[in-house]
Order: sequence, then C-alpha cells, then structure tokens
Amino acid sequence: MRPKNQTYIFMPHKIAILGSTGSIGTQTLDVISRFPDRFEATVLAAGSNVDRLIEQAVKFRPALAIIADESKYDRLREALAPLGIETAAGSQAMADAMERPDFDTVVTATVGYSGLLPTVRAIKAAKQIALANKETLVVAGELVTRLLAESSTRIIPVDSEHSAIYQCLVGEDPATVNKLIITASGGPFRTFTREEIATVTPEQALHHPRWNMGAKITIDSATMLNKAFEIIEARWLFDITPDRIEAVVHPQSIVHSMVEFIDGAVKAQLGIPDMRLPIRYALGDASRLPSSERPLALSDYATLTFEKPDQEKFPCLTLAPFALKRGGNAACIINAANEVAVRAFLEGKISFPEIYGSITRALEAIPFIESPTLEDYVATHRETISYTEHLTGCKIRL
Repeated sequence: MRPKNQTYIFMPHKIAILGSTGSIGTQTLDVISRFPDRFEATVLAAGSNVDRLIEQAVKFRPALAIIADESKYDRLREALAPLGIETAAGSQAMADAMERPDFDTVVTATVGYSGLLPTVRAIKAAKQIALANKETLVVAGELVTRLLAESSTRIIPVDSEHSAIYQCLVGEDPATVNKLIITASGGPFRTFTREEIATVTPEQALHHPRWNMGAKITIDSATMLNKAFEIIEARWLFDITPDRIEAVVHPQSIVHSMVEFIDGAVKAQLGIPDMRLPIRYALGDASRLPSSERPLALSDYATLTFEKPDQEKFPCLTLAPFALKRGGNAACIINAANEVAVRAFLEGKISFPEIYGSITRALEAIPFIESPTLEDYVATHRETISYTEHLTGCKIRL
C-alpha cells in the first residue's frame, strides 16, 4: 500500500530524435506533444532543414539541437543561443551525442546509411533504440546484432511492418514460428505493365497510394526495394533464416504484417495507415498508449486482398535473397548504389528501370568483403557512392 501523505514524482522518458524534421521525426514529436507527462525531447537532430529544426527547438526546448549540414550551423546557433539551447553540426556531432547522459531512448529516423554510425554508438552507450532507419540493419546487420548481444540495449522497431511482427510475437515461443509474412502496398505501379513502368516519371513515382513519406522511401516503395530491405531487416531483427520470410502485396495497407506458426495459425496486426501507432508502441516501451485518432473499422473495408509480388516487374525484390545469401558487404553496396540512383532518377538523369541497373552494376564493380568490419562498411559505402555518382552523373552529399 502507498503510505499516507507520500508524493510520487514520475519523470518523463527522455528522447533523442535523429531525423526530427522528416516524416517519422515530426510524427514522433506529435506523439511526444500528446503525452507531455510521459515524454520529453532532449536532443533533436536534422539533416539540412534548419528552419524546421529551429521551429521544433523553439517549441520543444531540447538541451541540444544538431544540424548535419554544417553550412547551416550559423543560422541554427544564432536562432537558438538566446534560448540557451546547445547547438552542434555535422555527422560526427550526431554520433557523439549518443553518449550524452540526458536521454535514454533514441529514435533513429534518418534516411539511408546516415543512421548506422549513430546507432552503433547508441548501442555501445546502452541506449534503448526505436529503430525507424531500416538501412542500419540492411547495411550492417551482422555487426549490429553482434554488438547488441554484447550490450543491454534493446531495439523496438518503428517500421509498421516490423512493429506488426514484433507485436504478433509478444507472448509467443520463437521456436513455434514457422514464417514471417511482410505486407507491401505494391506502390503506385502495382497494376502497370513492364512497358509502362519503363517510362514512368518521378512525379508518378512520388504519388504513393497509401502512405505519406519522404521522397527517398517513396521511390524505394515504387521500386519495391524497400520490401527487399525489410526482408533483410527482419532476418536480423527476429533472428530467422531468410527462407522463412516472404513478402505479399496487400494494396489496402490495413494488415501491416503477419506471423505464421507451426500449428498453422496466423497472427496479424491490423490498423489504419498511420505511423503514429508504431511510434507510440515503441516510445511506450512496447506498451499501449491511448489514441485520439479514429480507430480501424473493418466495416469500411468490404475486401482485403493479397497478391504474390511480381519480381519480373519489380526486380529489386530479388536483391533481398541475393544479399542475404551473399552476405559480407553486398547489402551495403546495394544500399549505397540505391541512394545515388534514386537521387539520379529524381533529377531526371536516369530512367526508373535504371535504378535496378545501377545497383547491379555496382555489385559487379565494388570489391566483395566476406567479413567486413565497421571501417570496411564505411569504406564500401564511400567507394560505392563514388562509383554510382560517376555512373549516373549525379552527385549526392555524403
């Protein structure tokens, strides 16, 4: 029993957000704002959108704000110094911030390879990780899982598909899992022919039928490389062999993923397409927080359909089994080449099918390393970026 006249003070859970100005970052801050007694944003970090970062810092008053683009630092410092908010710039500052003692959970919501080094530092600092940056496990899944085994750190996935699987596995014996089934919307070109896909424009590819996401992940959805990445991520997150993970196209995006068990039962997590649900679940340490949003009403959906993905129309899907069988730095090469190829497509320098072509050429050109170290992953990423930039004529910021 609680002693009479004794007051209990519950301190808010302190959160760092990497990629605070992107889609996942802004929705994470929305969740924090709805539960001010439970969560506090202590560190905010963004890539280059300094104006939005300043707005967020003024509203949430973090201890530290970081801008990766060092050319934007003076503007950040001048805006936030009068408020007493510490500021920093550069990717190294973002990684170094993971060792700060004033937060215990980091939401990794950056895009692409940029999430790897901060995540490694966060694991070594024993921070809990709400992982929205799938590329961390795509690029270096074997290394990251080895570091996790040596740490008290726990990863709770934020990607809707992996959060769904995580939720379906609660209370289950891992030995009874037969298969993981990852759903895909199919993207904007699900019903297109191969000939139609060959001539699609960036504007068409950016028009996702279900989700509101940033440009990079939206293009990855259109090529279905994001689903290949999610298969790779699931292999490491859930310690399951690649042959027991499959993707299925589900255009309604209501079933977010499923788990099949050895007795034939299939568990699924359903919900409206809203990333705040998995964000709440991750921030709440796998507990359920109330939502003011309209819940899913199955009566609104007369039919839920499922299709086998067409790997001839979407050859990027084949890169998942290839990368997992090949191992080493193969997935790192795929990810880096894709980062440049997507930007090249958006800038009109290559066609949509040439995204896949650029990746396969990079796999042929970049030396394979069977057992890469962290330094090898860094070097592979840089070498692949340089090669694919030369191949496509498109420069990106490292």
